[in-house]
Amino acid sequence: METENHPPPFVFARDAFAYDNELLCEYQFDAATGGLRLRPRRPRPDYVLRCFVLVRAARQFFYHARFDPAGKIPDDATCRRLVRAVLASDPRTGGAPENKIIIPGFAGLREFSAAREKLLKQEGGGAWQSYFLRSHWRMVFPVSRAHQQRTVTRLLAELRAGRPPIIHLISFPSLAINHGMILFAAQATERTVEFSAYDPNHSKEPVPLTFDHAAKTFSLPANRYWPGGKLNIIEIFRGWLM
Repeated sequence: METENHPPPFVFARDAFAYDNELLCEYQFDAATGGLRLRPRRPRPDYVLRCFVLVRAARQFFYHARFDPAGKIPDDATCRRLVRAVLASDPRTGGAPENKIIIPGFAGLREFSAAREKLLKQEGGGAWQSYFLRSHWRMVFPVSRAHQQRTVTRLLAELRAGRPPIIHLISFPSLAINHGMILFAAQATERTVEFSAYDPNHSKEPVPLTFDHAAKTFSLPANRYWPGGKLNIIEIFRGWLM
């Protein structure tokens, strides 16, 4: 049950989108040299470069929408109006439960986005909105190990408060990764923190993200767009500067 002090948790199977932010290229990693070859995908995917669009929208639905599976499924015009209302809301803070936008006929965003994929893609925002974020200024400045230690402390606090943080994954000045995810769970030990994340490039299942306390470093396993290894994390969509 949702209360002001105890918001419901972000549930991957319910609160993530049912479709992917697709990749423009196939990534071919050379384990021996660390090199990367990119081969453009053919035909060119239609829905690309929207990782930040999807994580922002997922949290807007989490914060500002309430799904009512017992209600009658609305027509497309009504769905469009409801989606626009949610996407006009503040992605940085949650609203009062009584002010949430009710979306009838669906159990959550995953089910809604599977049924209304075309509509949500049309209304969700363009690729330019992933490039022009107010927080992108931060990635060009050095990220210290002390900064990453403070970041993991803040991320854990956000999760304990029921606020799934949105993170920017970077390896600047390399652009090997420039990506957004939502964290929704964490398991802390003396040596590490194991986060579970919603990766908009991989909508089928959660992905792990690890923080090593000794090295004060985050790492992400290999996947189809990242060879695996250390990277830096910046929390975004959390204040007027970020």
